[in-house]
Amino acid sequence: MRAVFFLLTRTQLRRSTSVACYNPFGETITRVENKAFPNPRLHLDTRMSSDIFRLDLESLEEYFKRRQGDILSFTRSLVEIESPSGDEAGSKAVVSLLATEARTIYPITTIEPISSQEFGQHLRLRAFDQGNNDERPIVIVGHTDTVHPRGSLAERPWRIEGNRAYGPGIFDMKANCALAMESIRACAALSIAPQRPVVLLFTCDEERGSARGRALVEAEAEQSQAVLVLEPPASGGRVKTGRKGTGMFTLEARGRAAHAGLEPEKGASAVLEMARQIQRLHELNNSGGGISVNVGVVHGGTVSNVVPAEACAEIDVRFGTDDEGKHIEQLLLGLQPFDSRVALSMRGEINRPPLERSDRVVSLYEHARAIAATFGYELGEAQVGGASDGNFAAAVGASVLDGLGIDGDGAHAVHEHILIDDIPRRGALLAALMATL
Repeated sequence: MRAVFFLLTRTQLRRSTSVACYNPFGETITRVENKAFPNPRLHLDTRMSSDIFRLDLESLEEYFKRRQGDILSFTRSLVEIESPSGDEAGSKAVVSLLATEARTIYPITTIEPISSQEFGQHLRLRAFDQGNNDERPIVIVGHTDTVHPRGSLAERPWRIEGNRAYGPGIFDMKANCALAMESIRACAALSIAPQRPVVLLFTCDEERGSARGRALVEAEAEQSQAVLVLEPPASGGRVKTGRKGTGMFTLEARGRAAHAGLEPEKGASAVLEMARQIQRLHELNNSGGGISVNVGVVHGGTVSNVVPAEACAEIDVRFGTDDEGKHIEQLLLGLQPFDSRVALSMRGEINRPPLERSDRVVSLYEHARAIAATFGYELGEAQVGGASDGNFAAAVGASVLDGLGIDGDGAHAVHEHILIDDIPRRGALLAALMATL
């Protein structure tokens, strides 16, 4: 392995104390005051100096190998607290566990649960902010909610089979919440202090579109040097340098009911109109570019011998650029009926803007790729159709790298799992990014 070295000034680590602080959201903020936590400047370099000592990146990977069992144990504890989106009790229980763990990691200076009506609690942690408060922080974004309803754990309990650890929500993304915490602990254990503050933001409603969490993500991203998103990677561990934007719409058709046998000509079928509209919408998938449309849910009619007067369809749209998003939104809102006797109404909106593969995204990716190369592997990239909170961060102008979570498979599925041997590699990469950006 080619060696790349961190350059650090010699420092002495000190113990910390904690105090309770006021939080306008009504929760307790625990501020951990590290009275003399070191804040050495750190950067990638290969020079030698009598005033510094060298820390090989290889030491980071070895650290995570030694701590792998502890990381899995903490991950299991998180997985075994079921926290589907909208389950306030589950959300608060996960945040409580993360906050308790954070109190054992002394570079973490602020622990802030933030109430979210109908969802539970977000959690914001701040670390490495002694003496460098003027620096733009590194923001690490994750979420504690899952798509798995209560009872999933009883059906699919935690288990390890060979190199795979299974459990509802482990891949998306409770293992990555554990990894983020351990990355801060790793920097402290190896006397590495990033030159910028680090903010960990775990939202509790990402799987439902981040209705409450979006404002938090955008606010932190606007002030950041870079945003690192801990969503699962693409296949083969590839990070995500592009994500499509998303929109959710509902189309309603109102026609005219009539007896299907006696006088069908007096009716105007809402179901027939909806079928024609669905065909029209799906033809947009062949228009080129990054636009994709899926009509996933359809309802209509009452009984078989009545010309249906009403029909409804739920529509998912994806797009690669802001211009494509505006185009598809205008098209949907301007749909005209084939049958003039049927009235159409459309409601909905663009939910997430796209994360485009901008120069800033590419620059951040190349930095991560160079670090990964020192560990002897190629960090690939992918552009994907799914959206995340990284979309919101990119839309406010932040440099974003997504898909930095542990490799695995089965997000949202019954076979959801992570690859255990990817923990050291991914943990070392995340800690090195915190230390060098």
